[in-house]
Formats: sequence, C-alpha cells, structure tokens
Amino acid sequence: MKTVAIVGSGLIGRAWAMIFSRGGYAVRLYDPVAGVASDAVGLCAEGLRDLAKAGLCDDPAGSAARISAADTLEDALAGVVLVQENGPERVDVKRTIYADLDRLAPPDAVLASSSSAIRISLFAGDLPGRARCLIAHPVNPPHLIPVVELCGAEFTDSAVVARARAIYEEIGQVPITVLKEIEGFILNRLQGALLAEAFRLVHEGYVTPEDLDKTVKDGLGLRWSFMGPFETIELNAPGGIPDYCARFTGFYKSLAAGPPAPSVYDTPRVAEQWAPAADLPAKMRWRDGKLAALRAHKQKD
Repeated sequence: MKTVAIVGSGLIGRAWAMIFSRGGYAVRLYDPVAGVASDAVGLCAEGLRDLAKAGLCDDPAGSAARISAADTLEDALAGVVLVQENGPERVDVKRTIYADLDRLAPPDAVLASSSSAIRISLFAGDLPGRARCLIAHPVNPPHLIPVVELCGAEFTDSAVVARARAIYEEIGQVPITVLKEIEGFILNRLQGALLAEAFRLVHEGYVTPEDLDKTVKDGLGLRWSFMGPFETIELNAPGGIPDYCARFTGFYKSLAAGPPAPSVYDTPRVAEQWAPAADLPAKMRWRDGKLAALRAHKQKD
C-alpha cells in the first residue's frame, strides 16, 4: 500500500488525511505540537463517517484504519511517495520545515505544500532536492471542494508535477496546473477580483451586502457550480466564444478600465451592514452539509 505523510495536523491536514485514506493510501499524521496528531486520528474517523452519510466515502471504517499518528517527523516520512505540508503561512517557518523534509524524506518523494499564497520559490529554492518541490493548494474544506492548484517554480521538475497530478486525480481530487509562478495562484486571483468589485459596489452604495450575495449564490454561482466562465460565455452567444467577444467585450473593456482600488478593503461599510451569524461553528456545519450534498450530486453526472 502506498503511503503519504501529512505534516501539520490541523483542519487542512485532517482533511488531506481523509482524502488520501479514502483514496486507498496509508496516511501518517505528524504535528510538532504534542498530542495534536494523535487527536487528529479520531477526528478524521469522525469526519469520514460524516462523509459516508453524504455518500462521499464507501468505507469509512476501512479508510480510518489507514490513518495513524507518527511520533517523529522521521517516522512519518519513512517510505512515503508524497508529503503534504500544512504548516503556518510564514516563509521562515516553511523554509525550516522544507529543509527537514528534503533531508529526511525519500529522495523520490514529492514534497507538496498546501500554501495558499506563498510561492514555492520563496522557501525551497536553495534546497538540494528543490526539483521535487511544488505547491498543492487546496480549497477549504478540501475534503468537500476537490480542486487543487499545482504550482511549481522554474526549478521544479515537470515530471514531478505530472506525478503529483496523477496522485491527486487518483484520490478523487481535481488538480489544475499553474503553468508558471504567479502571486495568489489562480483561484485566489479570481476570487480576489470578484471580492474587490463586491466591496466597491457595497461601499459606493449600489447594493446591500445581502443582495450582492444573492446575486452570486442565486445567479452566477448556479452556473459556476458546473460550468466555468469560458464554458458559460460559449453558450451565451450563437457563435460561441469568438461571437461573444465580438458582441460584449467592448462593455467589459470599459469596466476593466476602472478597476477597484486596493482601498476598497479598508472601508468598514460591509461589516457595518452585514448581520453576523449568531453561531459561526453551526453555520460552518451548515455550509459543509450543503457542499457535501452538491459534491455528491455532481459525482452522479
């Protein structure tokens, strides 16, 4: 049985453990804080049972049995084919972690970071084994949202990216390849563009925060849950994408000429108008239930 190491056993690390174990891999959890990895084993078992109730795990008990906690980083890395690192979003911390991973992991193991913003070149560029290092950025919660952004640096071996992509596909995730390094990768850049415009529209008094959210979840989001933006515009003009561009890009060019300024994030108007959730953990559970049902529905296609 192939084995992976999950380094960092918090929320994202536990999600990765469930994903890999559900996909048939043996999983070793490690965390530098005493007791965190061992506690995570039980939390993963509970999460796998929840996935089974949603139709997203065929064998929760068998999957849970493939997850174990390692007492040392060296024990966690022995014989693994891939390491999924989930440490703090700090360059100095990741440099230290990756120096240890490169020294202790098998020489052919892929070293993948869950970093959501820090490029791999900023903390792995000086390592002897830098060619096997890349970003594998998941979307929270990873066990319910399958996309994984794979982003190497100029020093990353293309064969390593291809091998990582095959592994993530094997366990049921949806990897995409970022062809060259860029700040924020792909998903966060798309999300950031929409979020900045959303902040501006509310701040300048065009719409309430609640109605803006309805525009996405009951409008754009319904299409985007099964079609991307290019698929969407292909179907919005009789002649497909070339026809759409000919008809509508003049309007979009005028919008792009005046993008939101960075200062839109400095204004409190959204926070002033937004009615906060009375119980954030309960709302997170509600979100996860909705995502699980949507994921199960999409898998039937």
